[in-house]
Amino acid sequence: MIKLAITGGIGSGKSYVARQMTELFGIPVYDSDANAKRLNEESPEIRNGLVDLVGQDVYDLQGHLNKSRLASYLFASAENAQRVNALVHPVVVADFLRWAEQQTAPVVAIETALLAESGLDKVVDRIIRVDAPIELRLERAMKRDNAHREQILERMARQKEYPNPHIIINNI
Repeated sequence: MIKLAITGGIGSGKSYVARQMTELFGIPVYDSDANAKRLNEESPEIRNGLVDLVGQDVYDLQGHLNKSRLASYLFASAENAQRVNALVHPVVVADFLRWAEQQTAPVVAIETALLAESGLDKVVDRIIRVDAPIELRLERAMKRDNAHREQILERMARQKEYPNPHIIINNI
C-alpha cells in the first residue's frame, strides 16, 4: 500500500485536492483535522493528558472538549502549544496507521496541514504540497472560518511549509 500525504497551509486547497483524489481515483483520504477533533473527545490518552496539562475544566460535564479553555492554554505560550501537540500528534499518527491498515485500496492518503510537526512525514511514502497565492488563501480562510485577516495571518505564521514535497500542486 502506498501512503500519500496532502499538505499545505491554511486555505491552500488541500480539501479540494483530497476530494478530487477520492472522487476521481477512489483513493480513501483520512482527514487529520476531523479525526484529531474526534480523538480529543474519545482517546483516554489525550483526555488524561489534557486534564493533566490544562485542568479538569478542559472538558465540560458532558465530557466534551472545552475548546475555548484549550485555546486559551494553547495560545498562552509556544511551550504550551508544544506540550499539547506532543500529546495529540502521536495519537493521530497511530490512528491514521490503524485506519490505513483497514483499507483495501492500493493507495491511501492523509490530509494534514501539520505534516512535519506531527511526524506524519515519517510514515508516508509520497508528499503532495498544495499551494495557492497568499491573498487567495486569506480570502478562502476568512470566508470559511468567518475570521478576520489578522487571525488568519497569525495561523499562517504558525504553520510551516513542508520543504521537500514529491509533488507541488499550485493555484487550486
